Amino acid sequence: MTVGLVLVSHSAKLAEGLAELAAQMAPDVAIVPAGGLEDGSIGTDYDEVVAAAQRADSGDGVVLLYDLGSAQMTAELAVESMPNPSTALVADAPLVEGAVAAAVAAQGGVSVSDVAGAAAAAGAPPDFDELPEADGDLVVELRLRNDVGLHARPAALLARSIADLDAEVSVRLGDQEADAHSVLALMSLGARQDDRIVVRARGAQAADAVAKVKSLVEGNFGE
Repeated sequence: MTVGLVLVSHSAKLAEGLAELAAQMAPDVAIVPAGGLEDGSIGTDYDEVVAAAQRADSGDGVVLLYDLGSAQMTAELAVESMPNPSTALVADAPLVEGAVAAAVAAQGGVSVSDVAGAAAAAGAPPDFDELPEADGDLVVELRLRNDVGLHARPAALLARSIADLDAEVSVRLGDQEADAHSVLALMSLGARQDDRIVVRARGAQAADAVAKVKSLVEGNFGE
């Protein structure tokens, strides 16, 4: 089981589209859109959000994200009405970036608070200086051969592949270097097909981390 997500939006199309996007990066996570009113107009529906939270919660809890003002209130009321409100959190995060970060974190099997924390952290600017150079770092240069480089799904696959390893890992493109555990930071590099990236790792499982990233790149991320 994993933490589920509910996307509370004033627009059904917005919530559904974002759920589709996030699901590309977290296939095992229940991501339930709760957008618009019952008649299809713009707004948030308390009953729908409550039902969505119940569907998303498989036992490990649920995190709710929202778009605009009253959507936050609706989400908070829905949490308060749950049988065990301590298993649900409303994340204060940008909806799109937060949903992507939360989905990837949930896919990794972390707790409700960690999923909400990943969503909240998505609002910060990407950090391109996460891993200062040091003796003993493992470094490998790889060429991206897949069609679209480090776009959303490959970035998510890369981040997930090293999530459980005891290693600090970074990916560099040109003069920008991103923490490889952050999907948004990886996407912000803008790495495209035929770009050469430098993967650097340190720590007890640095070799495993480099091997996993190399395997993904050489396998074109399964595309």
